[in-house]
Amino acid sequence: MTHGGVLAYGLLGLPLAFAALPIYVHLPGFYAASTGLELAWLGVVLLVARLFDAAIDPVLGWLADRVSRPRMVALALLPFAAGFVALLNPQGPSPALWLLLSLLVTYLGFSAASVAYQAWGAGIAGDSVTRTRLTAAREGFGLVGVVLAAALPALLASDLQAGVQRLSWLLPPLLLLSALVSLGWWRSGQVSKRIAGESSPADLFAGLRTMLAEQAFRRLLMVFVLNGIASALPATLFLFFVADQLAVADAGGALLALYFIAGAGSLPLWLGVARRLGRALAWLAAMLLAMLAFAGAGLLGAGDLWPFALICLLSGLALGADLSLPAAIAADLGERCAMSGTCFGIWNLVTKLNLALAAGLALPLVGAFGYAPGGSTGLSALVFAYAFLPLLFKGLAALLLWRWRHSLEIES
Repeated sequence: MTHGGVLAYGLLGLPLAFAALPIYVHLPGFYAASTGLELAWLGVVLLVARLFDAAIDPVLGWLADRVSRPRMVALALLPFAAGFVALLNPQGPSPALWLLLSLLVTYLGFSAASVAYQAWGAGIAGDSVTRTRLTAAREGFGLVGVVLAAALPALLASDLQAGVQRLSWLLPPLLLLSALVSLGWWRSGQVSKRIAGESSPADLFAGLRTMLAEQAFRRLLMVFVLNGIASALPATLFLFFVADQLAVADAGGALLALYFIAGAGSLPLWLGVARRLGRALAWLAAMLLAMLAFAGAGLLGAGDLWPFALICLLSGLALGADLSLPAAIAADLGERCAMSGTCFGIWNLVTKLNLALAAGLALPLVGAFGYAPGGSTGLSALVFAYAFLPLLFKGLAALLLWRWRHSLEIES
């Protein structure tokens, strides 16, 4: 596959990731500030919507194995765009109901597009190297989308809530332009139009059982879960750590941008390492780099901005491998079973559960040991959960990856 074809496929990852940041990061504060929705109601609505979002992924994955994946992507973009605009422009007397309905529509479109898009990339690649390139392109453009979504609200308005609201109107044209390139490339005939796995099981649960019966896939999921929790814990606590432990709250946005830019820039590096050492060993090297970087985070105190910036840079370099290499291995396993859609349905469900587990573990833990945002008590608990607990999960993931490295080197 040509370099231009890889980029054309990857471009659609930009608007998908662009929308994810406001949905997962800005939404609670936006609704609390702009509608006055009580936090209790806000929490209930978000919980219901996110449970729905996670639960539908396996169903959407099964569907992506039965239909044309590019057409499924195209159809899903319509409710995704409409739901996202509605979500950040609340109307009517019941903000809770508006939030719930618009979230359900947004999640349905977003998840359907994401699962079909990932499975499409797995299906059109003829070998492992090409799948890794396509995955890296998708995730690289996704990181660009995250950086844009993080930076633009402040540029669009002086008030964060107004900036987030204006951001919503940028998604439809971004989706349209990206879809015209990615789907137009497919329609041009420059890539095989074999889309769905014709030999995949017709029954949803039979498909899930078949995919989970694959030992290599179960092992990959176990490593992915442990490594994902190790990454999600500091992501959940990042702003608290920057504000209360380092006392540099104003630098939070710039540090996040540095982290994501380093991740995007490292993708070609990890592709090269994977070609020389294999994807499993390259991923292991990234885990060790992240552990080395994070080992010093627990020693930092007030004002240690530049040492922490170095940690963000190094852990950001490791992020590029986390995003591209395990998903590329999963794509190979999905194609080996002729069920890439089912594979990525399970994969996305696990990704969302990782985020939920991290929040469910980290926030009650630091609260139980006396930490409260904006205060000076319980900071040792914050440091432990932010810097040391991730090392435990990352270390377990690295040990298992080393043990199973041969079974996870999928060649096709």
